[in-house]
Amino acid sequence: MTDKIDNYRMVETLTASQVSDLMELYKNEFWCDKRTREDVVKMLAATDVIIGFVDEGDRLIAFTRVITDFVYRAMIFDVIVKPAHRKMGLGVKLMDAVVNHPKLQVVESISLGCLPKMIPFYERWGFTDDVGGVKFLRRTTG
Repeated sequence: MTDKIDNYRMVETLTASQVSDLMELYKNEFWCDKRTREDVVKMLAATDVIIGFVDEGDRLIAFTRVITDFVYRAMIFDVIVKPAHRKMGLGVKLMDAVVNHPKLQVVESISLGCLPKMIPFYERWGFTDDVGGVKFLRRTTG
């Protein structure tokens, strides 16, 4: 599926060149700057919903992904916009595309993790950090 939005086109799969663009986006962020292309290719293959925006030259300038069972739970990861394209509403367009995605309309609960300063950005879609007594636990390897 592709849609034209302003001067950008939405894509739900990435070409090899766009994977390279994604690697460049990741290099700009502390939380993902150590990712390898090999691991990112595996990650993309195991991702249920990919949403990207490409410019007129088919260069990836914004990206997010969702892991889901398509019924009960979905988790949004990697909401990222190329630094030169920030403050233009692409983050809003990414999130609009996620919450309005046809495959995610019946999912009971959609979650995401973010820095505290980003909470106000996500609240406009109904995301809240008021999750009762639930705590997010993490186990890392290595």
